[in-house]
Amino acid sequence: MRKIIQRALAVSVLLGCGFHCCITPADERRIAFLAGTPSHGYGSHEHLAGCRILAEAIEGASENVKCEVYAGGWPEDASVLDGAAAIVMYCDGGARHPALKHLDELEVHMQRGAGLVCLHYGIEVPKDDGGAHFLRWLGGYFEENWSVNPHWTANFTSLPMHPVTRGVKPFEANDEWYFHMRFVPDLKGITPILVAVPPAETMVRPDGPHSGNPAVREEVGKGLPQTMAWTYQRPNGGRSFGFSGGHYHWNWGNPEIIKLVSNAIVWTAGAEISEAGLTTQRPTLAKLEAGQDEETPSKYDSQKVKQEFKLID
Repeated sequence: MRKIIQRALAVSVLLGCGFHCCITPADERRIAFLAGTPSHGYGSHEHLAGCRILAEAIEGASENVKCEVYAGGWPEDASVLDGAAAIVMYCDGGARHPALKHLDELEVHMQRGAGLVCLHYGIEVPKDDGGAHFLRWLGGYFEENWSVNPHWTANFTSLPMHPVTRGVKPFEANDEWYFHMRFVPDLKGITPILVAVPPAETMVRPDGPHSGNPAVREEVGKGLPQTMAWTYQRPNGGRSFGFSGGHYHWNWGNPEIIKLVSNAIVWTAGAEISEAGLTTQRPTLAKLEAGQDEETPSKYDSQKVKQEFKLID
């Protein structure tokens, strides 16, 4: 297993500027990020680099929040999860999901009320191996032959009133936005956060475990809105957040995405979010390029990436 990487930046916001603080000194939280192994090549599924960016953004915008990032999908010493206010899983999913070998351990943390965040491929587990767990813990998940994973530009024209959307503006972004999740019955406890109408082009692929099925084709044909991110208030009071974006590493440079996901992670840790949300620093192109698992390709065009994803220097 790859070497554990543990970070504790402990950066506080401007002194005396309580408007920007979402956590009071008496409410210290510790968040554990479980970053998956290398996956899709440079600029995609950069689990470790993405977790580092989110951890830095959160610690830079929150008092008394400690973020720890562990590589390899699961920490070598699982006791580091004891007492964590929230567990974030950004990793490959399906049969390779690192949670599958630790369902009983995670159940203990979910029962004690720890928050759970699953990002991108991390929301997918096999229906018969982890599906029931993820319905209980996350409120919904990517189910093969029901959910789909097309690449498309989603236009989120409005956002609901919820602590995780505070300070976040409507936006659009090109990503591998999964949709048609398998949710708990009647969406009980679910608040859809990112909702958009997928265009017909998302259904051009033939039917397959991830590409299409009659049920989703019918909904897209009718122009029904689909949910790409959601919060879940678990019956025991625990909080969860599922986010289907995160394929492209460059989208962490989108100011609305970094703020939304940072807000949501802190919210799942049981903290209250200020009316302005977290004052997250938008990552620069150079920061996004740094620390990736994969070597920079010889044909990598930084200016093209900057323009396409509207990044800053």
